[in-house]
Amino acid sequence: MMNSDNGNGAAASGLAPLAIHRESLSAQIIKALTEYFFSGSVQAGSKLPSERQLADSLGVSRGAVRDAIQSLGLLGVVDIRQGDGTYLRAGGSDLLPRVIEWGLFLGERRVMDLVEARQQLEIVVAGFAARRRSDDDVAKLQSLVDAMDEEANRPGFIDFDVDFHAAIAEAAGNMALRDTLAGITSLIRLWMTRSIEAAGETESSNAEHKAILKAIVAGDSRAAQSAMRRHMKCAEQRLRRTLGNNPSMSTTRDRPPVAS
Repeated sequence: MMNSDNGNGAAASGLAPLAIHRESLSAQIIKALTEYFFSGSVQAGSKLPSERQLADSLGVSRGAVRDAIQSLGLLGVVDIRQGDGTYLRAGGSDLLPRVIEWGLFLGERRVMDLVEARQQLEIVVAGFAARRRSDDDVAKLQSLVDAMDEEANRPGFIDFDVDFHAAIAEAAGNMALRDTLAGITSLIRLWMTRSIEAAGETESSNAEHKAILKAIVAGDSRAAQSAMRRHMKCAEQRLRRTLGNNPSMSTTRDRPPVAS
């Protein structure tokens, strides 16, 4: 793989020119860089080769390299210092917790595939929860809705949001559905956070949660599924707006709407 710049102008080496496929060029560059990061050839805090050096090694434009670096910067993988260069924030095993997040950049359809799967599971789970919930389940869901009201427009909102959906899955009483949904949620949590931040408010999202909770409390399975379907559709719309503003995911917006 390539050697880090270390400020001495050494050229990047060991990267083969990329063949351009239907997959976005930015995604291909990110793949090449992640392989480099996991190779152990660069340590946390090391300065990466310049955009020009990377572009020459990969046989691509500097602009394409810049887009890929900016995407990695958004994820906190690299530290972009204007006028100085780009530095790797973590190295080796310290990068593993971010692999899932990176994966969302490596395939332009993957995010919406996961959203579609989550939508259908959440609707089924909500129906089960309405039929099977206990008083303790209801109390927990109410406390989470209250917590989201208190954390409106603050970083803690998304944590309570995720916990709310997890509590519904727990109330549904099906471990297979619960665990599958938890896995999907972990894959798209980064984008859930960004879509909430991009929306600029949380009242509408929590109003949707309250409608779901009302149906669950009433034991109305059909109403719970309907309320969850509306919530998932609104969440999808927020996410699509976020993806549409991200250059590395630009073609995702051309995907047909997810059925609800």
